[in-house]
Amino acid sequence: MTHPRNRSLPRWICNVVIALAAGLAAGAGVAQNAPREGSAADASAPAGGAAAGGASEQNMPPDQLVKTVSNEVLDIIRKDKDIQSGNQNKVIGLVQEKVLPHFDFVRMTALAVGQGWRKATPEQQKQLSEEFRTLLVRTYSSGLSAYRNQTIDFKPFRADPGASEVIVRSEVKQPSAQPVTIDYRMEKTPQGWKVYDVSIGGVSLVTTYRDSFGQEVRQSGVDGLIKSLADKNRQLEQSQSAQR
Repeated sequence: MTHPRNRSLPRWICNVVIALAAGLAAGAGVAQNAPREGSAADASAPAGGAAAGGASEQNMPPDQLVKTVSNEVLDIIRKDKDIQSGNQNKVIGLVQEKVLPHFDFVRMTALAVGQGWRKATPEQQKQLSEEFRTLLVRTYSSGLSAYRNQTIDFKPFRADPGASEVIVRSEVKQPSAQPVTIDYRMEKTPQGWKVYDVSIGGVSLVTTYRDSFGQEVRQSGVDGLIKSLADKNRQLEQSQSAQR
């Protein structure tokens, strides 16, 4: 399976944003009944995720939620020398604790897998969601340690009253470089607002993976895609363990 990259963007931006996206999206990654492609995730809270979000965050408007979580995570990075030096255990722990509960990773995976999702059994859908979540966190968590003096500018939020799906728009800025737009697509669930896709510089994260996932399903079936993701995750784990 080839790993997609957006070559037009600075790597630190892709890494930081997708690391945040990976976390935000994973809140529903262990839902018991995976939905059809593009549908809302199971309403049950994921193990370990409810406590991280808290009742106050469940009631937050979507724009305030993204801003609060982003600022909290980046503030921790600014103050934590271990994370800045590349301590992967602390980085992954930060993502899992602060970010993961705020994403609908089942829906995110369904959109990334595309037509192959409908061919998958509930057990295969569960495996796909878990492996895709792990892939994103392991692949991009190193980018969080690259954060230094960048700032996030959140754009005025616009949505129809009672809307169940919205877009929260922002820009990442750094000295002597063009700003990069970051758009969070979110849905309203019984557990609060959840992110199900992130667009970086106009490029959707789930769409970026769809071609390579679709090719893998056509060649090797759903089980082949699961194996490919699992193999990649083992390689990443071994590589990161060797660097510690």
